[in-house]
Amino acid sequence: MIQAAKKIYEFDAKDKTMGRLSTSLVRILVGKDSASYQKNWPLDREVKVKNIAKLRFTGRKYSQKVYHHHTGYIGHLRTERLKVLFEKDPGEVFRKVLRGMLPKNKWRDRLLKRVKFV
Repeated sequence: MIQAAKKIYEFDAKDKTMGRLSTSLVRILVGKDSASYQKNWPLDREVKVKNIAKLRFTGRKYSQKVYHHHTGYIGHLRTERLKVLFEKDPGEVFRKVLRGMLPKNKWRDRLLKRVKFV
C-alpha cells in the first residue's frame, strides 16, 4: 500500500454554526470524502480550526444545553451549562461535539488528536 502525504485542512469558524462545521470536519477526518475511503483505516489528515471562540449556536442551545458528568460516586452527578464551558474553553466544547460524532472504535482518540485549534 502506498502511503500518501499528510493533508492539512484549514477552517475558519467565524459565524459558522457548531453542528454544520463539526459534521464537515468529521467527514474529512474519517475520510468519507475521499475515493480511497476504507472504513477500517482512516486517512492521514489534519484539521486546523481558527476563530473557534466566534462560533454560532442555533436556537437557545447556548443558554439551555447542559453537559453531565458522573464521578462514579453516589450522588455525584456534575452538570455544567454550555455557556459556562464555552466561555472557559471553546476548544474543549468543540472536542466534545466531535467526540460524540466520530465512530465509537479504536480510531476515535487518534482522530481527535489530529484536530488543532489555532
